[in-house]
Amino acid sequence: MKRQQALVVPATFTEKAPANQFSERLLNWFDLYGRKDLPWQQNKTPYRVWVSEIMLQQTQVSSVIGYYQGFMSRFPRLEILANAEQDEVLHHWAGLGYYARARNLLKSAKIIQHELNGCFPNTLDKMIALPGIGRSTAGAILSIAFNQRVAILDGNVKRVLCRYRAIPTWPGDKQTEDALWQLADTLTPSERVSDYTQAIMDLGATLCRRSKPNCLNCPLASDCQALAQDLQNALPVSRPKKNIPLKHTWMVHIESDDGYILLEKRPPSGIWGGLYSLPELDSKLALSSIAGHCSERFGSHCNTATEQTSFIHTFSHYKLNIKPVTLRTTTPPRQIRNNDNYRWIRRAKIKELGMPSPVFKYLQQMIQPTIRPVINFPIE
Repeated sequence: MKRQQALVVPATFTEKAPANQFSERLLNWFDLYGRKDLPWQQNKTPYRVWVSEIMLQQTQVSSVIGYYQGFMSRFPRLEILANAEQDEVLHHWAGLGYYARARNLLKSAKIIQHELNGCFPNTLDKMIALPGIGRSTAGAILSIAFNQRVAILDGNVKRVLCRYRAIPTWPGDKQTEDALWQLADTLTPSERVSDYTQAIMDLGATLCRRSKPNCLNCPLASDCQALAQDLQNALPVSRPKKNIPLKHTWMVHIESDDGYILLEKRPPSGIWGGLYSLPELDSKLALSSIAGHCSERFGSHCNTATEQTSFIHTFSHYKLNIKPVTLRTTTPPRQIRNNDNYRWIRRAKIKELGMPSPVFKYLQQMIQPTIRPVINFPIE
């Protein structure tokens, strides 16, 4: 196995002048070309900034805008979110992915509203203590909403710094990440911290992109070591590859003659936690035995299962091969065995639930035109 090259931080990087030049060039560029009309850049209250930063975790700005506007329309203030039901919060999050973010958002809102008297914490330690808020997210909230001098290190910033100093190791490596935090803190100015934070994120999102970086228009090009060595397309170093397992599951779409669909509310944590989905069965179960299995499990006679076209959904740590099957039942929903996890939902009500986007997309295709999304959210 090829050993990673040791990280070397140039001594001049910690000197005051280069750091000042870095922030000055970046802020001058931001004043001319930075994005200033994003929804969360208007009325930058701690609540609005916090919601946007949680949504932007591992998600592109273009995907977040519609969700953010819809979410803020329904939950315009902290106290409204804090008193909301998880099902409704997940409904407004459905399709954005990484649903633990929404669950933690609600948990944090309740803590801030009921334990902190509705006042957002304004220190790094207290901010990080809230569910779902790490060091970089906390730094973004504190710098943007409170204008405090706190560094951030999200994916965009890591990419900018790795190229600017030609860092030869994977940024997710502990030693490399620690060094990047040191560099990020050194470069963060004492003034205009809110603008600087937005500027360095903007640079990574618009010019210093993952592929085809626009070095010609970059304000840092004259000092960029990756550009000087023609390494801008090779850095940052990619995460060491590992095999992503492929799992299989049957997903059963059981519908009654009077237009009810059986849905399962998933456990509060884990994949698709707290969302409504179609029930899943062990992939080892034979297609021919699914109808009998469902009839026994759900207390209603189901006809022969019809297999639909399978599709693969990719999670961060594995791929799931979903094999849908459709079944019909004539038994009225009130006579079918029910519990806390399984519910019969009328077709027209599906759009009001928080559902995983691949499941919602599948149901859209199967039962159109009855089911329509309330807001035209992007599919994850």
